[in-house]
Amino acid sequence: MYSEIFLDHFKDPRNVGELPPPAITVQVENPACGDILKLSVLFREGVVDQVRFKVRGCTASIAAGSALTAWMLGKSRSELVALNAGMVEAEVGGLIPESKHAAVLCVDGVRHLLRVVA
Repeated sequence: MYSEIFLDHFKDPRNVGELPPPAITVQVENPACGDILKLSVLFREGVVDQVRFKVRGCTASIAAGSALTAWMLGKSRSELVALNAGMVEAEVGGLIPESKHAAVLCVDGVRHLLRVVA
C-alpha cells in the first residue's frame, strides 16, 4: 500500500522541530481533515540552508513533511516556486488517493512561506 520511501520518511522523519529566529516560521492547516503543518526555514545567500517541520496529522502528512524538508534543502526561492503536489507525491514514492491532501498541505506551506519572505 505504501512505498518503502514513504515508510522510511514516516518511521524516521527528517528535519523535525523548529528553528529559532532569524528563521522564518509559517503554519498552514487543512480545514477539511484538520492536519496542521509548521515550517521553519533559514535562507542563506538565497537558498534554503536549514529547514524544520512539525505536523499534527496523519501518517501521510508526517511522511510528506519529512520528504518536503529533505527536498527543500539547498533550493532557491525560484525552485521553491515550482513545487507542486505531484512533486511532493514523487518524493514519498506516491500517495494513495485518500492521502493526496498531505502533498497539497506541503505545497500550501511553501507558498505561504514564499509570500512571507517576498
